[in-house]
Amino acid sequence: MSRPIGINLRDDKRDFFWQDSVVSARTCRRNPIETISQLKNILHEQLGEEADRLGRESGFVQRERKLDGHSFVQALVFGFQANPASTYSELSQGLAMQGKTISPQGLEQRFSEQSANFMQCVLESMVKVVIQGQSVAMPVIERFKGVYIRDSSIIGLPSCLKEIWRGNGTSQGESAALKLQVCLNYSTGQVEGPVLQAGRAHDHTSPFQHEELPAGALRLADLGYFDLDCFVQDSQRGIYWISRLKTGTIVYDAIGRRLDLLAWLQASDEIQRDVPIQIGAKQLLPCRLIVQRVPQEVAEQRRRRLRDYARKKQVPLREETLALAAWTLVITNISAESLSLDEILVVLRVRWQVELLFKLWKDRAKVDEWRSQNPWRILTEIYAKLIGLIISQWIFQIALWPFPNRSLARAIRVIQKFAPLIIFTFDDPSILLSVLERLYASLPVASRIDSRQSQPGTWQRLLECERLDGLC
Repeated sequence: MSRPIGINLRDDKRDFFWQDSVVSARTCRRNPIETISQLKNILHEQLGEEADRLGRESGFVQRERKLDGHSFVQALVFGFQANPASTYSELSQGLAMQGKTISPQGLEQRFSEQSANFMQCVLESMVKVVIQGQSVAMPVIERFKGVYIRDSSIIGLPSCLKEIWRGNGTSQGESAALKLQVCLNYSTGQVEGPVLQAGRAHDHTSPFQHEELPAGALRLADLGYFDLDCFVQDSQRGIYWISRLKTGTIVYDAIGRRLDLLAWLQASDEIQRDVPIQIGAKQLLPCRLIVQRVPQEVAEQRRRRLRDYARKKQVPLREETLALAAWTLVITNISAESLSLDEILVVLRVRWQVELLFKLWKDRAKVDEWRSQNPWRILTEIYAKLIGLIISQWIFQIALWPFPNRSLARAIRVIQKFAPLIIFTFDDPSILLSVLERLYASLPVASRIDSRQSQPGTWQRLLECERLDGLC
């Protein structure tokens, strides 16, 4: 069996210091004022001239003396950013701050199929913009040329929108749902997407499923993206991956003998194991299998979730699947010399960062909640909130990403407080820059989280990996 691809990338050039469990880079890679200035210019371009152009092309704007494209976009984006449950009165106040007088009733009439199409066009334009922020100050992550996490989240929609965004259907009939596909580079905080798909689309159709990454990058994803052919291609390109093992995958030992995985696991009392295997009847892909037996209560919790999922989706559930819930099974093409068993399990936890991002979008930005029954208002509102979340992520990249002990939930509250100031000063570049600089300065302090001795966070575990590694 050939040895899985190994990584021996250690950057000893950067200097770090500890202070109250905070790791900071002593030398900033980029002048923050220049980056904030760049952000201001991009906001002016995308939510100004580009919004006006798309407003005309989409047919939303017909008489600019009444309402132009950039005023509508800014009022909605920053209005919903300040208050995700904004009323028509509150949104019309945002327009008034720009010198546009329109009554709440008049604004309500502007929410139509054209407004939804217009806001979707602005969203798609924003997704194409790339902001280069600073890398997270975490040496174990810096061994890779980026840590890319693919995932998706679904927003249920009124069934009347099923012809636009078709869902999987329910026992009551056809449904509507919107799927958001994203790829988060945990190294830099850059989020590609959200790319919009129908809710019924399989994750294998994600535009990030076959995305080419730089050699030396690490790819993480949940089982919805599990694809042996993709693993083979990545290994050939020098791209690394860590994944949970999908039930039903054919497994061979190092010399090519097929394993009865469950029997093999049950025959050992070891809590952890790290063994070379091959997977896939066609691929015979060499990799490592990381095995960790979980506590009984964790196994039972997993089984309850499996039964709930099978009942909800009305699919059969195999006894073998329930039995395998007693172990965490992870495969990777990273060599043991590069990442130990414990380091693999810690780095795998990084995958949950994109889940936390979706939780932030839904819990704080309320992207899946609205107060209207108008389907076009609902779509327009969703797109506007997603634009606001893209802007928030740009700010996170610039202001927060070098600091491991950050809370994006706390940070987004600060951004929500600044949103009215941004819309009020948007037309004055120098004052807007001052507002953004003040936001930049306040975020690291406002979003800081303390270390925990019990149940340490993922950022603590990642830093502990590097500390222990340095002592060996």
